Amino acid sequence: METAIGVFDSHDKAGEALRELLRQSVPRESIVFLTRSENEAMTVAQELSAYADGFVNRGFLAELTALTPLMIPGMGQVYTLGLGANALLGLVSSGTGFALDKAASRDVGVPETGHENENAALFQKILKGGRSLVVVRTQWHEIATVASGVLVRLGNDTSERARVKTQTATRQADGITVLDVRGRITLGEGSAILRKSISDLLQTGNKWIVLNLYEVDYVDTSGVGELVRTHATLRKQGGQLKLVNVHKTLMDLLRMTCLHRVFDIQKDEESAIKSFGRAARATA
Repeated sequence: METAIGVFDSHDKAGEALRELLRQSVPRESIVFLTRSENEAMTVAQELSAYADGFVNRGFLAELTALTPLMIPGMGQVYTLGLGANALLGLVSSGTGFALDKAASRDVGVPETGHENENAALFQKILKGGRSLVVVRTQWHEIATVASGVLVRLGNDTSERARVKTQTATRQADGITVLDVRGRITLGEGSAILRKSISDLLQTGNKWIVLNLYEVDYVDTSGVGELVRTHATLRKQGGQLKLVNVHKTLMDLLRMTCLHRVFDIQKDEESAIKSFGRAARATA
């Protein structure tokens, strides 16, 4: 399964995103809306119902607009809209709060261990901050890519920087390969570009890599999964990955998911290069 996530400060934008997903033929059973505000959930449901009039059969959206209250330990009441709110997100009322069903869901690039806790922590942090979520989970990559485009465009991060196409550039520093990344590492293009860049470097014998994230302004859960994949791939090849210039939002996510203990995160590029040791630099 692939996941696309949109974060919203207003019900207007969240409703617009839901309507656009339907216009783009994203299956209603793949869409879930989550908020801590009952009024917001009811307003979005009413707007979707009004949108359905004269456009689609009312029964088509009846399940999508059905309001379901869920009690999440440690957070309180959460309201969801969507046919598959429980099944898609695996929400459970246990002591752990949010938990993603291990058998039913997998993010592209996210390994089995840590995946459930990663999304759980991220969702809880967003909802506790008073914002709402639109989540699309699907087994079809094409649908996930379309959904991601809609949610990125209409979500909170609409700055010019967010619309910069993901780019990478390679340079050598004291025998170590530095991969500069610019833009977003997200489901679809961003993750694919990073994966191809790493593959190209390995094919040319470059396996000691510093990943410079200075110009990366956003990394979603699939992007984090791609970083984990990169780390694992280089280790299998006898190489090593160092991260530098990790922005605060990404660092917070890595700490919440305990992935900061997996990655070697250095304070700057010079420290990262030195940390490889002379032997690595000599054979790089």
